[in-house]
Amino acid sequence: MYKRKLGRQGLEVSAMGLGCMGMSYAYGHPDDASSIRVLRRALELGINFWDTAEMYGPFSNEELLGSLLKEVPRQRLTIATKFAWKFGPHGELLALDSSPAQVHKSIEGSLKRLGTDHIDLYYQHRLDPAVPIEETMGALAELVTQGKVRYIGLSEVGPGIVRRAHAVHPLSAVQSEYSLWERGVEDKLLPVLRELGIGLVAYSPMGRGLLTGRISSLEDLESSDWRRTNPRFQAENMIHNLELVSAVKEIASAHDATPAQVALAWLLRRGSDIVPIPGTKHLRYLEENADAVGLKLADEVWATLDKAVNSFRVAGERYTEAALQFIDTTE
Repeated sequence: MYKRKLGRQGLEVSAMGLGCMGMSYAYGHPDDASSIRVLRRALELGINFWDTAEMYGPFSNEELLGSLLKEVPRQRLTIATKFAWKFGPHGELLALDSSPAQVHKSIEGSLKRLGTDHIDLYYQHRLDPAVPIEETMGALAELVTQGKVRYIGLSEVGPGIVRRAHAVHPLSAVQSEYSLWERGVEDKLLPVLRELGIGLVAYSPMGRGLLTGRISSLEDLESSDWRRTNPRFQAENMIHNLELVSAVKEIASAHDATPAQVALAWLLRRGSDIVPIPGTKHLRYLEENADAVGLKLADEVWATLDKAVNSFRVAGERYTEAALQFIDTTE
């Protein structure tokens, strides 16, 4: 699989990454054995940019990846993980905390769980409004100097925070949701990233699974799946949003592709500085996603899809009201 560069500091990753959250957290019951098979196959396919976080589990997703790192030469993998939270003695989520002391505490935990001496890309998972971003970035810069972190990123922040952070230490990537049904980064954030030479890592690039065409109602999701509470998957919202899925499915079926491949290929076309990180626990879907890198459609086909997307207005917020408070929109 070909490579893409994130930022101007030297970070180069596989054009398609792998979001590992769902292997341990939020998307139904974990199946570690199946997930390990997916991780091994991802390496065979050249997908070696893996995304995790201390919050996923919490902690168990990093431990899952760490179990595989024991058998794989470290240089074969580019590991991204995230910090931002303070946890209780039993792993319960307490509060946001991006103070320098917590940053140093978090990195030690992640290094231990992953069984490595460095993190390739270390993100602040969510902005902590109680701690100036300059203080957090100062602590991250110290980790770079110490060799514990190679590149720095932020997640779900607005252009204003990006500029302030980048002035302290160069950012290599910002992670945000981006897909056919979530294009909020395009108007303000993406132009600033390109001005500053910062890459975009796109999570949920298949609309949290809806754009795969495999979900038609909440009954298709496990009872423990968090999407059951997501506004875009509720009743009339889902019925409306499936109209976009129908447009994607129509193009896919006419060109010997799957809806997931069309959705991913569309995103890859948005710029060479964008790397999607679709997640899956299934080998078949992993291989399907990998093939999206080579999907070629005529310009007029993409134009047809763009017309459908541009005229569509997704129904429902992308998170609940409680979760939206953690999304920074500072301009």
